[in-house]
Amino acid sequence: MKKISPQLAKKIKKVSLAIFDVDGVLTDGRLYYGADGEQLKVFNTLDGHGLKMLAASGVTLAIISGRSSAALAKRAKDLGIKHLVMGAADKSAAYQALLKKLKLTTDAVASVGDDIVDLPILMHCAFSAAVPSAPKDVATRVDYTTKAAGGEGAVREFCEVIMRIQGTYQAALKNYVD
Repeated sequence: MKKISPQLAKKIKKVSLAIFDVDGVLTDGRLYYGADGEQLKVFNTLDGHGLKMLAASGVTLAIISGRSSAALAKRAKDLGIKHLVMGAADKSAAYQALLKKLKLTTDAVASVGDDIVDLPILMHCAFSAAVPSAPKDVATRVDYTTKAAGGEGAVREFCEVIMRIQGTYQAALKNYVD
């Protein structure tokens, strides 16, 4: 894990909602289409388990995606993610609606994205992260850049950062090593 400043750690400790982008974060960013135009997505199992561990630690999970797909709906359902917003042309509006629904403020939110469309969320949350392929205009505006690429463990890394700072990672690990 990269070094986290004491000021940022203090913010991360208050996080109770983590919001994830999909294309380029939960996936490698490439779009796959079947012969009938069906969108196919490839998800990383390490990321999936990281999401499950973070949820089990008490952090609520949400996905806000600009695209809609049956594959994403299925993956979110499989992971138990109840807050799924697909086809969000205006991510800022989707974010504000989610905060209102959950009765949270921005200081309770962590988010990871990969492109400028994610900035309305990334710039208005307690802990923001981007993947290494994020454009400079995104990378320079976030608190943390993952070592792992989107679709290749970036989400797992992000989840573990939150859990380690909140002191819940060792308890999660204990479920597997005892």
